[in-house]
This record gives sequence, structure tokens and C-alpha cells, in this order.
Amino acid sequence: MVKVILQLYPVIPASSEEEREALRPIGRNRERYQETIRGWSDIIRAADEMGLWGVSSIEHHFWSEGYECGPCPGILNAYWASFTKNVRVGQMGYVMSSQNPIRVAEETAVLDHLTQGRFFVGFARGYQSRWTNVLGQHLGTRATLSPSAAKVDPDHLFGSTANQKDRNDDETNRRIFEEEIDIVVKAWTQDSIEFNGRAWKIPYPYDTGVDDWPPAKMGITQRFGAPGEVDADGNIRRVSVVPAPYTRPHPPVFVATSGSPESAEYAARRGFIPLYFTSLKTALALGRVYHSAAAEAGSGLPFGGNQALVRMPHIASSRTKAEEALVRCDGDIFRNFYSAMSRKTVGPNDVVSAIAKTGLWTIGTAEEVRAQFIEEWKQFPCEYVTLIYHYAQMPKDEVIDNLEAFMRHVKPALDELTEYAPAMNAQTAAK
Repeated sequence: MVKVILQLYPVIPASSEEEREALRPIGRNRERYQETIRGWSDIIRAADEMGLWGVSSIEHHFWSEGYECGPCPGILNAYWASFTKNVRVGQMGYVMSSQNPIRVAEETAVLDHLTQGRFFVGFARGYQSRWTNVLGQHLGTRATLSPSAAKVDPDHLFGSTANQKDRNDDETNRRIFEEEIDIVVKAWTQDSIEFNGRAWKIPYPYDTGVDDWPPAKMGITQRFGAPGEVDADGNIRRVSVVPAPYTRPHPPVFVATSGSPESAEYAARRGFIPLYFTSLKTALALGRVYHSAAAEAGSGLPFGGNQALVRMPHIASSRTKAEEALVRCDGDIFRNFYSAMSRKTVGPNDVVSAIAKTGLWTIGTAEEVRAQFIEEWKQFPCEYVTLIYHYAQMPKDEVIDNLEAFMRHVKPALDELTEYAPAMNAQTAAK
């Protein structure tokens, strides 16, 4: 069965670019954000009732323009958990190159308990410089668009360059990202941890340990704390991150990538689920990297297993109406953010053709969208599909209608494909 995840990108709505300009900074508009977050809850309830596997949001900051106002995904997850029954809640994801890994480990463990295991965790590296560079300044992080992703797909959504500065920034960002995830996983799975990295020392100072913790000097931590926390001199040498997650050994972990083979290989080695924000051609290339690395790590996963493909559907009664919805709901953010990030100019009349080139959107009637998904899943039968909608630029009722159409007309066809996917994936993976 294909596992469907709803990912909402919180866009504060405006009827036109002129209205967005007139309300600047619309990202701080109290009334519109309040309307957005209330309607969001209705969509989550509907997703729960429809039987989706998961619901999620993003971590992005400083969006004065109102395009991706998603600063606190964990808070939203906790709220959603309070009124849903079956759907898993999570985020795609915490940007670990700018986070405190201990705080992330604690927060996600608590969320896992609040949901009693209906929780998943997403990790991302950070490509938006305006906020990644600010929030990650004490770690030395800079935002990055992977140079290797551009080699796999020169036309991928956000673009990239490959000069020496970009390569240096990418190397630093990846090092911090992987170091922080190492700490999170240790904190989830071990009763006490120590870590001697470049960005983080645990405990601190690492060489001497914490030498002024009174409960240790009085023997209290030795009696009641985790074994190994305290050395013979009464100094803290390890720390115990509490609580442990509800799920053993930890919740499912997704890793977002817009085309980096290194991220696919890393996810395979760690048993994580890569989330491909790419065209099918690029996803297939990354899927082969993942499948090979997973096999080397001893996994017997079929091709497409433990992997996720991102798509942005627009389903309507006709192709024309679907294209109209595409322009109305996605045209603004595509022209003024996605295209701008790759330093391209897209005119108002070129939105549909420019979006089609990315390979990320599926547009048309339910039958046409189903056919597009079937064709892709015959080549790459992913275990997960993540559906992204630019809510609330796309109105609440329209998001719910699209989800219902997908679950009624598209998902059953993909579920049928998974029955014979293992028999076909060996040939596909070898191409």
C-alpha cells in the first residue's frame, strides 16, 4: 500500500500580487495568519478521516512576503495530535544545520509520547540563506544548494552553482547536519551520551567535564542517574537526554533532498527515508543510489522501498480548470520565489510551461492525474508519496477536494501497482 503524506506549505493568501504588495509585510498580518491556521486544522481533520498515512509542515523563517510562514512545526504537530485519531503527524523537516540537536531530540521524543507513536521526524539541510545563515551563525552554517544536485539535474527547481565558495559552504553545511543528526539519534537511543565533534562538545567542557554539578559532588547523580554520567572525581562525563521516545528505537526519519546523491546515500546508510523534491528522471537516479547503498548496508528493500516522492497535484473537472487553479494557487510563489531562487525570470503567461518543466506538478482531470502517477510508479514504485499544496493561497475547501479526489481515484491504482512492484523493480533498478 502506498503511504500518502500531506505536506502543507503555509502561504498567507492574497488575491493578487498587487494586494500582497499593499499588505506588506503580509507575513505579519494577524488576521490572515489566524484564518490560515484555523482552516489548516480543518484540513488535518479531513486528512485523518480520509485515511492518509501522515500530515506535515515545514520549518522556514522570516517570510515577510508571506510565502512559507512555517516557523514552528513541532508546535503544530502537538496541536494536531490533540484532535486526530489515526493519522501520523510530523514535519519535513527540522533544518538541522541551524538547530540545537539536544532540543530537537527532546522535543521530538515528547511529541512521540503525545501521539503515542503517531509521529515521524523530518530533517533538512537548509537552502534559504536569509534565515539559515542567521539562525545557524553560531555553528558557522551557511545555506547551500548542493553542487552535486545540479550535476544530476541542471534544471532542478532551485538551481545551483558550483564555484569553490558553494562547495565549501555545502561541505560545512553537510558536516554540521550529519553531526547534529548523530547527536539526536544517540540521544534517542542511549541512556547517556557523550560527543566530541567540531560543532558540538557533550558534555562541555569536553576535556574536563562539568565539574560544578552539586548533585554529582554529593553522590546523588551516581545513585539515581544513568550509569557513566559521573567520573571518579564527581565530574559529569555524559548526559542523559530525557525522555526516551515512545517508539523504539525511534520514530521514522525522513531526509529531504532536491537532488543530492550524497543525501540519498546517507539516508540509505542510516535507514532513513529520502524525500525527493525532483523530477522522475532525477528521482530514479537517486533511487538507484539509495537502493545500491541500502543493499551494501544489508537491507533487502525492493526498489522504491523506504523512499518518498514529492508531487504537487491539481485535480479539476478539466485540464483547463486545473491549469487555472495552478496559476491562481502556485503562480505567485513560483514566479517570485522558486524562479527567483534559481535567478530566472518567468512571465505571468509562462507559468504553466515553466512549472511543467520541473516535473514536480501533476495537472489535469482525475483520470489524467491518475495516468501520470501510474506511469511514474511503474518506473519507480515508491513506498511513500508526499502531496504538497500551497495552502492558504489554495483555499481550504479546494485542498480538501483535491485530497479526496487523489484518495478516491489515484491511490487505489498505485496500491494495485505495489502488488507486482517487487517483481519488476530489479529490472528497473538495474537500468
